[in-house]
Amino acid sequence: MHLLKFTNWVSLFVLGFAFLYFYYAYQFSSSQIMAEESSKSIYDFTVKDIHGNDVKLSEYGGKVLLIVNVASQCGLTQSNYKELSVLYEKYKNKGFEILAFPCNQFGGQEPGNNEEIQEVACTRFKAEFPIFDKIEVNGKNEAPLYKFLKLQKGGLFGNGIKWNFTKFLVNKEGKVVERYAPVTSPLKIEKDIQSLLESS
Repeated sequence: MHLLKFTNWVSLFVLGFAFLYFYYAYQFSSSQIMAEESSKSIYDFTVKDIHGNDVKLSEYGGKVLLIVNVASQCGLTQSNYKELSVLYEKYKNKGFEILAFPCNQFGGQEPGNNEEIQEVACTRFKAEFPIFDKIEVNGKNEAPLYKFLKLQKGGLFGNGIKWNFTKFLVNKEGKVVERYAPVTSPLKIEKDIQSLLESS
């Protein structure tokens, strides 16, 4: 009986030690990862344009950026493209850029190839801002840029992108300062854009 009690105590001690070890190891690992991620900016990433050419986001250094996952056949498409174009026309010569990333993960609403996507965005919706290569923004094949964006600014009910036209606002230092839901009108972001443009 005494031996059984002793064995139980030893087992509990070993389990407790193992729990503490893995808990602190996980905490240390998580804090390391977060420290690494927070030290990055979007300038550390290279993406592909709609023609498949590499684009270093450091080329946009010193500018205020609005990064958006777009789709051609969404109920939000027309209003978002229209208002994004208004913002772009108004602020493109004041240090503002919009970076649009087509994505087909939400309702299959961006089914075309890059050529077809560019045709719709630039001809039908008159978009003059850069349209990039079609990517995935969630899941195992998510683009590294979007993994970073989501870590910097999580959303309601988790970090995952919920739908087309989620928007990330980035300051002149390449840091994500705000995230907006798909239903947020681009024109409602204008004051935040102005504030960042006016900051030194």
